Amino acid sequence: MDFTIKEEASFKYVEKGEGEVLLLLHGLFGALSNFEDLIDTFSKTHRVIIPMLPIYDNSREESSVAELSKFVKEFVSFKNLQNVTLVGNSLGGHVAILYVLNNPDDVKAMVLTGSSGLFENAFGGTFPKREDYEFVKTKTEATFFDPSVASKALVDEVYEIVNNRDKLIHIIHMARSAIKHNMSKELPSIETPTLLIWGKEDTITPPFVAEDFHKLLPNSELHFINKCGHAPMMEKPKKFNIILEQFLEKN
Repeated sequence: MDFTIKEEASFKYVEKGEGEVLLLLHGLFGALSNFEDLIDTFSKTHRVIIPMLPIYDNSREESSVAELSKFVKEFVSFKNLQNVTLVGNSLGGHVAILYVLNNPDDVKAMVLTGSSGLFENAFGGTFPKREDYEFVKTKTEATFFDPSVASKALVDEVYEIVNNRDKLIHIIHMARSAIKHNMSKELPSIETPTLLIWGKEDTITPPFVAEDFHKLLPNSELHFINKCGHAPMMEKPKKFNIILEQFLEKN
C-alpha cells in the first residue's frame, strides 16, 4: 500500500477514509507499514489518521512521553478532531494513556497493544553492536513471534535509525523517559473504555504487563493473541482487526 504523507503547519500525517476518527499512535521504531492492514480494513468505515510523532525532531531535553502527548493534543486541536478512538502500539500506547488522562473529553475509547507505561524490556538502548547488520536484524526479529515478519525493509529502517547518532540519542532518551514514567498510580482514574490486545509471546511487554493493565484500568477488556509478539496489528492483523471491530461496535 502506498501512503501519501500530508504536511500542514508543522504536522506530517496520513489520513484515509471518512467517519468516526481512529487516531493511530506508533512506537519508537514504528513505520507506517506496521498499520497497513488496519488502515486498509478500517478506512472503509472510519477516518483513520496517523500523525508522525516527532521522536527525532525535538531537542534532547524534550525527548519524553509527556512532550509527545502534548504534540498529539496540538495535532488534535489543529485538525479539530472530536470523539477520537486512540490506538497506540508500544510507546504510542503510553502516549495515548497520558493523553487520555489530560484530555478525557476528547477521547471516546482507547486501544492499547504492547503498550509501555508499566514495564518494558528497553529496546531503544540495547544496540551495542549497532554497526553489525545481522545483530540489528536479530534484535528486530525478536519483536515478533515469527521472525519472518521482520522484512528486509523493516530491518533496513531500524538499522538506519540506530546508526544515525542523533536519532539513536533521541531513541535512548525517549526509552528512558518511558521507563521512568510509570503510570500505575494514574490508571485507576481512567474511565475511558479501553481495549487491550496483546501478543501471548510478547517479550518486550510480556503478558503479565497486559494483565496488570487490565487490573488497573477499571473499564477495560483484555484479549490475547497466540503465537504473536509485540506488534499484533502487524503480525496477526486479521485476528487483531476482528477484536478491534467487535470493540468499536460496542463503544
